[in-house]
Amino acid sequence: MPKIAFIGAGSTVFTRKLVGDVLSLPELADTTTFTLMDIDPERLGTSEAIARRLAEAHGARATVEATLDRRIALDGADYVVTSFQVGGLDASVVDFEVPKRFGLRQTIADTIGVGGIMRGLRTIPVLLDVCRDMEELCPDALLLQYVNPMAMLCWAVAEASPIRTVGLCHSVQHTAAVLAIDLGLPAQALDYHVAGINHLAFFLRLEHRGEDLYPALRQVMEDGRAPESNRVRYEVLRHFGSFVTESSEHFAEYVPWFIKGDRPDLIERFNIPLDEYLRRSEAQIAEWEGLRAAMKRDGSPMGVERSAEYGADIIRACETGEAFGFNGNVPNTVAGRRLVENLPLDCCVEVPCIATDGGIEPQPVGVLPRHLAALMQTNINVQGLTVEAALTGRREAVYRAAMLDPHTGAELALDEIATLVDSLLEAHGEWIPAATSEQSELLTDR
Repeated sequence: MPKIAFIGAGSTVFTRKLVGDVLSLPELADTTTFTLMDIDPERLGTSEAIARRLAEAHGARATVEATLDRRIALDGADYVVTSFQVGGLDASVVDFEVPKRFGLRQTIADTIGVGGIMRGLRTIPVLLDVCRDMEELCPDALLLQYVNPMAMLCWAVAEASPIRTVGLCHSVQHTAAVLAIDLGLPAQALDYHVAGINHLAFFLRLEHRGEDLYPALRQVMEDGRAPESNRVRYEVLRHFGSFVTESSEHFAEYVPWFIKGDRPDLIERFNIPLDEYLRRSEAQIAEWEGLRAAMKRDGSPMGVERSAEYGADIIRACETGEAFGFNGNVPNTVAGRRLVENLPLDCCVEVPCIATDGGIEPQPVGVLPRHLAALMQTNINVQGLTVEAALTGRREAVYRAAMLDPHTGAELALDEIATLVDSLLEAHGEWIPAATSEQSELLTDR
């Protein structure tokens, strides 16, 4: 009778998906306890009502509980799902507006870049607090980690806690679905092998019934049939030979080639939606308001269709022993063996994994193509320094993370980057307590 604790259950749209997915599985529908926790009582109440309505729609006898107390939620949990955003939309606005004053524009700002660095610094301490509670209250639980910046957070947990953790993202399966549309094939007909780091993994193999689909994909590009929303990824395919898992608007800010303050022609040519995350956040808030109003207005049943998230199938595999394969974010070194041989030992990688009643077993990948590993390393540099900053409180590591960020470094001089970091840390204030140590003597005379 598994207990699933949702930390950040006020993320109503996501909670609705995962609760609905679990309830769609006969092995779990009648025996699972969902314990929902959030710091916002109104959002928590909406999520609780939705979870109960979903149980009714599925005819399930699952138990739904709600609490504002994280420790109560975690006590005795078998699985812990994290889906919170520290600082909410207000903090994200800071991540966009302060860099904009320096001429630095972003699209999503949740993975790397100065926005991703700040989000990592805000979030790592909170996630580690969750892990410490888990160590006391549910030490054998599996943490299903859905919060961004995914690689930084999973890396920090691996460094600082013994809790079993796997980071889950939907970029692989969503990209496969997009490619299937471009190729005119059903998504389930694609056979692929994907590895790398979160939001920067590549389709190392893409086939249909044993036939390599890359020639057909290149033909889509050459024929001008690539979707306007995906121009960045097809351009990367043209020059790097493989298709990346993260969307074009995300990927554009991970590299130095697409977003440049003095090149508006590139923004137009590659159809890059600047400030996209803020627009999405406002849309999600409106969606939540709509859900809340609908819950108060009528008693109509909730929809019961499955989402593409991995979480429910992982829990089913762990409960039943029936294996489930997926791409997960895990430490690159497992039992002394490096999963991706030409990436650093301590980084977080996204690789094929198998879930069973024995837990999560990551699969070794071997050596990645040198140019792809080199591209990933530019992002790993930023991730590792941000984790170091969060765990040690050393501001120098924050400066250097930003200085080595591909997009930031392509736009600003070193002293400008240091000043930008100071401005962001000051604007975030108590949201980032771990990075408030004194500035380096090397940097105070700039």
